[in-house]
Amino acid sequence: MNQTHIHLLITHLPIIGAALGTLVLIHGIWRKSNSILIAAYNVLILSAIGAGIAYATGEGAEETVEHLQGISKNLIEEHAESALTSLAGLIVIGVIAVTGLFITIKSTSLTRPFALFAVGASLIGFGLIARTGYLGGQIRHTEIRTNTASPVKDRDGKDND
Repeated sequence: MNQTHIHLLITHLPIIGAALGTLVLIHGIWRKSNSILIAAYNVLILSAIGAGIAYATGEGAEETVEHLQGISKNLIEEHAESALTSLAGLIVIGVIAVTGLFITIKSTSLTRPFALFAVGASLIGFGLIARTGYLGGQIRHTEIRTNTASPVKDRDGKDND
């Protein structure tokens, strides 16, 4: 297993984790459950760690695919730039989650307001990482590229719009 394999496996963790962590956080706020909030913060922390691993293995993945036919260096660069922004965002989310974990465990009066703040921040983090994943998917999945769609042709070879 090389960095490309690890990159492809781990990239889904920060995307799914950010979404799941946000949903669990919302559920914890709604249920007024510190246990659920703690679980949500742990998921967000794991997402931030996953983002770090994905970013660290990105260069190796790039070296594997950059010379393959049909691979756009522009798409790789756009994905890499977005990945750096996402990494920074998820590091911030990780710090917020660690802080939220501490606040929730201490059961201070800041638990609920901080959880609401964390929801907003994690939604932004999810948006960043989802965009990065979308851009990364375009590198090898030509079917999701917006500029490569062609009309469906019928049996006679005519456009079937």
